[in-house]
Amino acid sequence: MEEFWNTLREIGSDFVQNTGLAIVRTVAFLVLGLVIVKIVRIIAQSTAYKSKLDNAASTFVVSLVTVILYIALAIVVVSSLGFSTAGIIAAFSAVALAVALALKDSLGSLANGVILIFTKPFKKGDFIAVDGMEGTVQDIRLFNTKILTPNNEEIIIPNSEVLGNKLVNYTTMPLRRVVIAFPVPYDSDIDAVREIILGCATAHPLAVASPAPAVVLDAYDSSAVRLSVRVWTLNENYWTVTNELKEILFNTLRDKGIEIPFDRLDVQLIGEGGKKA
Repeated sequence: MEEFWNTLREIGSDFVQNTGLAIVRTVAFLVLGLVIVKIVRIIAQSTAYKSKLDNAASTFVVSLVTVILYIALAIVVVSSLGFSTAGIIAAFSAVALAVALALKDSLGSLANGVILIFTKPFKKGDFIAVDGMEGTVQDIRLFNTKILTPNNEEIIIPNSEVLGNKLVNYTTMPLRRVVIAFPVPYDSDIDAVREIILGCATAHPLAVASPAPAVVLDAYDSSAVRLSVRVWTLNENYWTVTNELKEILFNTLRDKGIEIPFDRLDVQLIGEGGKKA
């Protein structure tokens, strides 16, 4: 019986000196690590939001710092319990590789999302066109970008497609040029028509004086001469000027007796003996 108690005391003493101490140390590391992670996260949030980064970039930086700190804390806790961290890191690397191969398309969108956030080819509120789709940017996420079309349709575009296709940002520059093309008959006095159109463009209240409006001969069509009026206006007034100027030009040219030509087809009937009917 005495030998049993001696053995039990040795086991208890070994537990207190080794395993128990390791558990207490691990718990202390875990609590201290969680406190440090929280403090660093608060500091990172404060620093990111005070910097020139936008909200998307700030959120990404804070999330990345948080994930790295939690991974480091997990390695410290496992090491404190006496396990080999080399095997854990190797296993984590293998799992990470398998996940990367399985989610390569999503990770590609993630990488493109990071590029979009930091290079900023557009921002929330910009009017853009991507692969034929046009709309106002509503949100820039890590995996996709959300735009709202003029018809109030919400489109979610993967970031890999945003950077992989032609991207047009219509909001970047303060001025935008309105171009309206229309045909006039070949027998028209081009100089007189140009003066009429130029007067309409210059008189529009939303047209800017510099660069000045211009009217150019754009092309020779089969049944008409095509002229183009080019008017510069503030970006936010683009659609207003476009729609109003189209209507003004149509009414003005009609009032001046200048008709917009259309294609005509002459049909001649040939009767018996080759005579025209």
